Amino acid sequence: MIYELYYWPGIQGRGEFVRLALEQAGAEYRDIALVPEEEGGGVAALVKFLDGADVAHPPFAPPFLKAGRMLIGQTANILLYLGPRLGLVPRDQSGRVWTHQLQLTLADFVVEIHDTHHPIGGGLYYEQQKPQAKRRSRDFLAHRLPKFLGYFERVLERNPDSDEWMVGRELSYADLSLAQVLAGLRYAFPRASREALRACPRLRALHDAVFALPRIRRYVASGRRLAFNKHDIFRRYPELDG
Repeated sequence: MIYELYYWPGIQGRGEFVRLALEQAGAEYRDIALVPEEEGGGVAALVKFLDGADVAHPPFAPPFLKAGRMLIGQTANILLYLGPRLGLVPRDQSGRVWTHQLQLTLADFVVEIHDTHHPIGGGLYYEQQKPQAKRRSRDFLAHRLPKFLGYFERVLERNPDSDEWMVGRELSYADLSLAQVLAGLRYAFPRASREALRACPRLRALHDAVFALPRIRRYVASGRRLAFNKHDIFRRYPELDG
């Protein structure tokens, strides 16, 4: 099967969590965000599914994945579907549910990271909510960032089957997603994340191990992985970095 991944052009966003899983598994897929609109890609391709009257199960928003006749939305849901097919989740039900739980917790984390620069609403520009963003970021860096990082550090510490991964003996899609979040934090909050990660040696090691994987390393070097930027979830505003 050749999968089709639909996401907004120009940013990594939540689509990147799915891309990393597909890339690590060596799966065949078309990244529709990289396809020109005149060739059926871009924003026009998204609208066709989001607004299409003939779509039985329309997604609320990207990312969504076309897998044969199925159209699957929500990042964690896509990865729940792909995990066993790509070999990125344990075979037992307990391991699959635990991996999904970790992915959902990462989704909560991502929302809080995004809301540091858009605490009032996504329909406003950052410049229209800078005072509130500064206040939100101070609270996030002081309380929420160490809480989330501390949790995932404990998950790694308590996995009896591996010294480097969160679930079982092997790499899972949750490990890939956690590494992506850490990379985004290092971009958005270089000073604060460096300080916070000093107490999290397992998280630092997981990040480095994921981005050293041969397929992930080739993907990063290929030019197909977009750079972090100020239109994305992770945004670097020096005035918010503590």
